[in-house]
Amino acid sequence: MLNVSDDNRVRTLTLNRPDALNAFNEALYDSTAQALLAAADDPDVAVVVITGAGRAFSAGADLVEMQANITNPRENAGQHGFFRMLDVLSAFPKPLICAVNGVGVGIGATILGYADLAFMSSDARLKCPFTSLGVAPEAASSFLLPRQVGRQNAAWILMSSEWITAAEALEMGLVWKVCEPTELLAETKRHANVLASKPIPSLMAVKTTMTAPLRPQIDAAIERETACFAELIGAAANTAALSEFTSRGQSDE
Repeated sequence: MLNVSDDNRVRTLTLNRPDALNAFNEALYDSTAQALLAAADDPDVAVVVITGAGRAFSAGADLVEMQANITNPRENAGQHGFFRMLDVLSAFPKPLICAVNGVGVGIGATILGYADLAFMSSDARLKCPFTSLGVAPEAASSFLLPRQVGRQNAAWILMSSEWITAAEALEMGLVWKVCEPTELLAETKRHANVLASKPIPSLMAVKTTMTAPLRPQIDAAIERETACFAELIGAAANTAALSEFTSRGQSDE
């Protein structure tokens, strides 16, 4: 579900649910959060890279599980799963790099708001499908995306539910570099190694001074998004979208 490997003070976390296009279920959210916490505490880890196995970076939330959770909500949701991973991402004290090797949907796109550097394969695509699912933005994307790519680009990404190509993501500033598919990981790790050669306390000081002012605003954005999400999830548009997805998935099988 999550592969962890170390090389030269760089820890790589590989999302490994290729049959589900690395969609995040509760277990993968928890595994990723725990792996990030372990990397934060490990004195031999300077940089963390997140990438995906197979042809996807991440297809976002596992919609089959999401539909089940609507019917049977889990207690203490903020203590694990999606919200726990967001807390850990927001507080992660070391350089975090994303290597987008394939499609990134939902949290597979909005996670880039927490990356210090993002690399993307030239054949990868990103999508924030919130309006097509009849729900609200997530992961503080309503705050982080306008800050990262500008208001109008963020409005298009969050409102249109359209695919964003690697070239468009680069032009917007959503990613830092676009690489040929065969060169993505090598190029990502080359830059990660540059950072990893620096003193870890200094790297952490740079990150802390850059991100500390954003933490209260990220928390506030997540609270606003969650309130809107709670109003919309399970409503007619959302129920129809999830039912269509489930039916399509069952028919494909």
